[in-house]
Amino acid sequence: MAENRKKNSALKVILIIILVVGLAVAWIGYQAFMAPSIATSEEYFYVHTDEPYESVIKRIEDEGIVKNPSYFNYVAKAMDLQTGIKPGRYKLSKDLSNRRFIGNLRGGYQEAVPFRFQNLRLKENFAGALGKNFEADSTTFLNLLNNEALAEKYGFNKDNFFSMFIPNTYEIYWNTKPEEIIDRFSKEYAKFWNADRKAKAAALNMTPEEVSVLASIVKGEALHVDEMPEIAGLYINRLKRGMLLQADPTVIFANNDFTIRRVLNRHLTIDNPYNTYRYKGLPPGPIMMPSIASIDAVLNYNQHEYIYMCAKDDFSGYHNFAKTVAEHQVNARKFQQALDARNIKK
Repeated sequence: MAENRKKNSALKVILIIILVVGLAVAWIGYQAFMAPSIATSEEYFYVHTDEPYESVIKRIEDEGIVKNPSYFNYVAKAMDLQTGIKPGRYKLSKDLSNRRFIGNLRGGYQEAVPFRFQNLRLKENFAGALGKNFEADSTTFLNLLNNEALAEKYGFNKDNFFSMFIPNTYEIYWNTKPEEIIDRFSKEYAKFWNADRKAKAAALNMTPEEVSVLASIVKGEALHVDEMPEIAGLYINRLKRGMLLQADPTVIFANNDFTIRRVLNRHLTIDNPYNTYRYKGLPPGPIMMPSIASIDAVLNYNQHEYIYMCAKDDFSGYHNFAKTVAEHQVNARKFQQALDARNIKK
């Protein structure tokens, strides 16, 4: 009898040990596979194109991405991550487990970049924005923007290629190849220039590219969107009459000095095709990236007889418009006096 009790006691101990070990294994398995694993406050983790597996694993540890690198490495091996990791921009959240994180890396389940751009003056600015938001660097993008053959592929030239990029918000994967990103913008440009916009451009006897160039000048002149159609109408009047556009923003662009606040006679002498005080018609390309509002302002311009304008002397950002030189000279004097009063010399 005593012997049976000893056997039962021993069996209970064994069962308890098995249970404890089982629970421990289950707990470790849960922690390794299913428990929340992310330790960093970073919002995304990036895997570069052709980045070696060892480099990714090391960065996950060095950057403190997960709470327990040993657990992560174990699950990564169990899920055969080494043979299937994909580049991309992966969303991190505090409730993300190793299993889900590794599943995302294996499946390439990344989150697209909501790339929004507007108010960009130069190709260099756009290339910088692209390089900041995507895997390729700004130099790579700038080389593409300056590539004559690429511009011609899409129906542009090196000067007006910048007008192909319509400011908006685009969902694009971080590791998309630069050439594919440019191609995406080309498709969006084609969608933007629908039959209605093309018909309005044709009615102006302009190509979409020419509309965009004029729109860039309108945008350069206008601080207020509601004044853009009025300004557009003025420049269209000048073009129809064969007059010089005499647009100050083009002079600033031609001088490559964007600190100029007061355009002076010395600025007007520069021999540059973008100087519309010397060269008739539209300049070779946009002086900045035109906005949708400025493009539509040209296509839907206000019809009037104004051919002169001058900034208002209240510095509201609006303009006084005039039909005659005499009217314009009165407005110009008021503005020049206001500049002098504020000691704005250049």
